[in-house]
Amino acid sequence: MIYFGTRLKDLRKSKRLTQLELAEAVDLVKSSISAYEKGLKYPSIEVLIKICNFFNVSSDYLLGISDNKEIQKYDLTEEQREIITKLITQFHEYNNKK
Repeated sequence: MIYFGTRLKDLRKSKRLTQLELAEAVDLVKSSISAYEKGLKYPSIEVLIKICNFFNVSSDYLLGISDNKEIQKYDLTEEQREIITKLITQFHEYNNKK
């Protein structure tokens, strides 16, 4: 089984990011990313969501539950996907104002 830290590190490296760059992108400190990648600690739900959104992967993938990176969109139309994307964006904007 591939664990969270390994998958996080693989995703980070695939984007050619340093731990510091990833930390800044998801509003963390570098030591948190390092600890996650080493398996010394795990993120909160809120941080997990930020990381999933940043890499556009499912939490199941990051947690090692699934090998499928993509978030399942099932049989949604393109219009429905756009609505969901806009809604997620609005949630992010709202949360960043807090």
